[in-house]
Amino acid sequence: MLSPLIRRYTRNSTWLYYIRIFIALCGTTALPWWLGDVKLTIPLTLGMVAAALTDLDDRLAGRLRNLIITLICFFIASASVELLFPWPWLFALGLTLSTSGFILLGGLGQRYATIAFGALLIAIYTMLGTSLYDHWYQQPLLLLAGAVWYNLLTLTGHLLFPIRPLQDNLARSYEQLAHYLELKSRLFDPDIEDESQAPLYDLALANGQLMATLNQTKVSLLSRLRGDRGQRGTRRTLHYYFVAQDIHERASSSHIQYQTLRDYFRHSDVMFRFQRLMSMQAQACTQLARCILLRTPYQHDPRFERVFTHIDAALERMRASGASLELLNTLGFLLTNLRAIDAQLATIESEQAQAMPRNESENQLADDSLHGFSDIWLRLSRNFTPESALFRHAVRMSLVLCIGYALIQITGMRHGYWILLTSLFVCQPNYNATRHRLALRIIGTLVGVAIGLPILWFVPSLEGQLVLLVITGVLFFAFRNVQYAHATMFITLLVLLCFNLLGEGFEVALPRVVDTLIGCAIAWAAVSFIWPDWRFRNLPRVLQRATDANCRYLDAILEQYHQGRDNRLAYRIARRDAHNRDAETGIRGF
Repeated sequence: MLSPLIRRYTRNSTWLYYIRIFIALCGTTALPWWLGDVKLTIPLTLGMVAAALTDLDDRLAGRLRNLIITLICFFIASASVELLFPWPWLFALGLTLSTSGFILLGGLGQRYATIAFGALLIAIYTMLGTSLYDHWYQQPLLLLAGAVWYNLLTLTGHLLFPIRPLQDNLARSYEQLAHYLELKSRLFDPDIEDESQAPLYDLALANGQLMATLNQTKVSLLSRLRGDRGQRGTRRTLHYYFVAQDIHERASSSHIQYQTLRDYFRHSDVMFRFQRLMSMQAQACTQLARCILLRTPYQHDPRFERVFTHIDAALERMRASGASLELLNTLGFLLTNLRAIDAQLATIESEQAQAMPRNESENQLADDSLHGFSDIWLRLSRNFTPESALFRHAVRMSLVLCIGYALIQITGMRHGYWILLTSLFVCQPNYNATRHRLALRIIGTLVGVAIGLPILWFVPSLEGQLVLLVITGVLFFAFRNVQYAHATMFITLLVLLCFNLLGEGFEVALPRVVDTLIGCAIAWAAVSFIWPDWRFRNLPRVLQRATDANCRYLDAILEQYHQGRDNRLAYRIARRDAHNRDAETGIRGF
């Protein structure tokens, strides 16, 4: 009884992540308290937060490489702030060049984009504490110490659970696949409103999220498959990933306008049966995701066979009653696809299905990592144009941070660097994302200050405030990706508690609110007037890319008809490119 409960929580990555954050924050608060210098809590905690926000999944060698690159970038960014801070003009020039340079590094891949964001964050954290220490190197080293402390905990967790992040990504892929199937099943609801585009809109968004998750899973797989020699765990992981791709391929196919099917079969039970079948397959994917996380065998639901039998009988009745042969054939093709999905789910745990294919090409993944300086230059040069969203974002952020810095210099605001911090978090590459974050940031800050001031009054003891600092830090990371307003509220509480260690908790409350409003206003103005994204959507070009990708995909399918069906790398690359372009078209089109 106890063993399954323990296994459930020890294999819950979310709880393990919270425990890691809790231990890290306990370390950054307990050590300064023990040394009798609570001022150390601020740089140690901020360095730990920056490291946690830039944590990247990879194998052990990759994590060590990422750690070295991250620490170097963190130190350069922090030391540059300390050294250039007395000279505003040089500082503004360095801020402009470093901001644009770090953001453009994101063109090399997600790893470099994440590290670049962390470097900018650590630079602004350094600005907040330039008056805390006499020597230029003290704060950078303390920020790095906090980052190293968190990464030591991360490396320890990786040694204990080396493939846990990969399992999480696989489970998320199947959860997203379940969501996609559930939304697709709603297209077969005969009671849906005529001409309603809402189900198609939801399906397009879900498809984009699913493709993003599958791509992230592929990156995790590649990082662990380098140098692998075909262990059983590798076969299992690859098999699950390939099955997810195959299910998505079949689930995303369309044979006819669904409105036509709904109108014709509105008074028949056949549409309800198809809807129920796809909904059951969505539930099966959800169950499979849970099994991946808990490392338990997946048991396929025996009711599926009865459901297929009843659908066959319903189609035969429709055929006998003289229904449209064309539409019945369409439903027959759809049923064939759903049978194939069922077969994939039913045999996913079989040893035979997980065996390595004889053709090595069927066991490979396309490697999109950097290959030499020519590849690096090619990826960077693609973004040296206003047509690139990354270039536009780099220019915007450079101007936003420089305007914020100029405002600080003109007004002499003591805590004005929160303007830069707010702008960094709020300003996103597109207008809608920025506007959404802007509202949540303001709400979270106002609520955080409203709650924080009474807390500072009723909890005056140092130990009590350190405990609250740990709690608010954990809650910030808990809500960071699910409720941004809540996360902002808790990080505001953390900031108030940190500055209250210096006796400035009540003093910084109002500046925190004012700086947040100013930073949000600057970010909104930037995305509204500096190369606004709606001028660069260029839907015809997006459609052309999607059409070209689907043409290559159809060529690959035709080749399969001529040479026999297999899972070779070239076919999977063509399929993935087509699905990625379709997802991009769906998101931009709506």
